[in-house]
Amino acid sequence: MTDLERTGNITLDEQPDMLACIDIRKAFGGVPVLKGVGLHLVPGTVTALAGENGAGKSTLMKIASGQMKADAGRVLVRGEELTAGSARDAHQRGIAIVPQELASILDTTVYENIFVGRELRNRFGLVDRRRMAREARQMLAEFGVDIDPGARMGSLPVGLRQIVEIVKATSTGARVLLLDEPTSAIAEREVARLIESMRMLRDRGVAILFTTHKMEEIRAIADRVVVLRDGGLVADAPLSELSDDDIVTAMIGRELEDLFPDLPPASDDIALSVRGLEYTPAPQPVDLQVRRGEIVGLAGLVGAGRTELIEALFGVRSATAGEIAVGGARVRRGRPADAITAGMALVPEDRKGAGAVLSMDILANATLPRMNQFSVAGWLKGRSRVDAVSEVMSSVRLRSRGLGQLMETLSGGNQQKVVLARWLTGEVKVLLLDEPTRGVDIGARSEIYRIITDLAASGMAVVMASSDMPEILALSHRALVLKDGGVVAELDRTALQQPDVQDRIFRLASGLDISDAPSAKDDQ
Repeated sequence: MTDLERTGNITLDEQPDMLACIDIRKAFGGVPVLKGVGLHLVPGTVTALAGENGAGKSTLMKIASGQMKADAGRVLVRGEELTAGSARDAHQRGIAIVPQELASILDTTVYENIFVGRELRNRFGLVDRRRMAREARQMLAEFGVDIDPGARMGSLPVGLRQIVEIVKATSTGARVLLLDEPTSAIAEREVARLIESMRMLRDRGVAILFTTHKMEEIRAIADRVVVLRDGGLVADAPLSELSDDDIVTAMIGRELEDLFPDLPPASDDIALSVRGLEYTPAPQPVDLQVRRGEIVGLAGLVGAGRTELIEALFGVRSATAGEIAVGGARVRRGRPADAITAGMALVPEDRKGAGAVLSMDILANATLPRMNQFSVAGWLKGRSRVDAVSEVMSSVRLRSRGLGQLMETLSGGNQQKVVLARWLTGEVKVLLLDEPTRGVDIGARSEIYRIITDLAASGMAVVMASSDMPEILALSHRALVLKDGGVVAELDRTALQQPDVQDRIFRLASGLDISDAPSAKDDQ
């Protein structure tokens, strides 16, 4: 029995300032989501809550913060029972949650967001905006953030909005902070700032619980790791006692022997040819060739232009000059429909915003890019559409209750499988992937890597933009390093396997080591 499973026997007098969840049970529609889970948070510690999508992490957080009522079990705050399903009671007892989908009011100012519901007033009873802005600036400065408190919240990048939400939560005296996937949609430099903020709060005695799919983030900040699998507790131990393999095995219920599959050999035939492509923000025309069965990775820092290059190739970003050819046939620039007809497919970075319609079911989402193929005189085909979609979803091992299941009820990994597999109902010669595993747990990530390499083995050319360096190094036959919208280096497979390659890519991407960058011609 683990420490966490013994939570019900903890003497709370020995841990006077803590949150304890005891034997928490919750089901939706008769399907158990939490099966008697326990959790305890101690002041001045950071606990990582790990598990695959659908393991019950967010549900546990919502119950601990009073946003949801458990079917059974208790939540104790400093030894006193929390009113079940009462967010107000949780707030008053010092529990704050920053959800994955931020609750910021985007059309109001930063200081108005921080003080919402507890506005400061002057002696005449009027809202004292000047004082609120001044105090908000001081609060933000404590977190190392120098932004205008009067700036509109919607103008800030997601990472800064995340920090503002944490400032708002802790400024009310929160002693327990719950962060649900705080890094899933923010850039690497913002992750570093977030981790520094978490360290500062830990040093002040705040108990922090956060969820993440990234092992490096767990290593960077966590003191303890709690793992859920299929709604049950499977591990709870100090981080120092767990290896990465221990955590992964606990999450997925099996050993992950090879996260990255072997790369298939590429053909000599050119699948994608790009000459003199000019688009914003590329400082000079881009030339690119990708062979059949080849995976070309796009590496670079945030803002380097990886997404912009992929968008220009597919036609969703306007290009002012240049030629694009797929299988030797020219494709008109700036016309996604022509790109699709030529055999190009795009899996965008923003899965929820641009990749899928979450309120629609799997079948409808899978039909979207091939409407002409699955319709006659404006009427959707029935059986043939279902058969085609069923076949491709089976090929990617989609886990669902059927094609009628709503996309919003799928895990992140399964949503990504739908967004990718729906293209496979037609011929794809060139697959464009933008951050293919963002927000995807490690078990589903391994499956997506298998899908990508299988597609390459079938002869598909793949262009993959990723901020995950191990992903670039392990999955790419070649990698292009981008900086300020332009390609500054090309590294072949041999270069990608060198021990110092990560440092070299960083230096190239930051402009520190351009002089010895190999040219595309050198690596051909």
